[in-house]
Amino acid sequence: VIILAVMGALCVNGCQTGAFGEEMKTEETAYMKISAEDAKEIMDSTDNFVLIDVREEDEYASGHIAGALLIPYGEIKERAETELTDKEQTILVYCRSGRRSAIAAKTLTELGYTDVRDFGGIIDWDYDIETD
Repeated sequence: VIILAVMGALCVNGCQTGAFGEEMKTEETAYMKISAEDAKEIMDSTDNFVLIDVREEDEYASGHIAGALLIPYGEIKERAETELTDKEQTILVYCRSGRRSAIAAKTLTELGYTDVRDFGGIIDWDYDIETD
């Protein structure tokens, strides 16, 4: 019973809801999981963000959100420090379905980025996309 009470307290203290979505939090990481609508609202209301597409080059070429920087999720650790120099800037991350963006968002928070927001997959994006 004591173990269950402690686990319940940890779960309550470790999970919070933010202004734009649910904060995914563990001891090591914290990032926001937001909807595509919330991401669009951020993109329309400010210029102080960077949009990261973490799919592969061929996926990006077949259709991506305008202004997205391609950094495949497997390259985030190696490229983040040089390409994402402001660790406090809002970073919006997406992939195809949400799996890779969650991995990339977790990786970015582990690298010290403080405002990472994962809005899942481009398959849920109801707005314009562009192709190369």
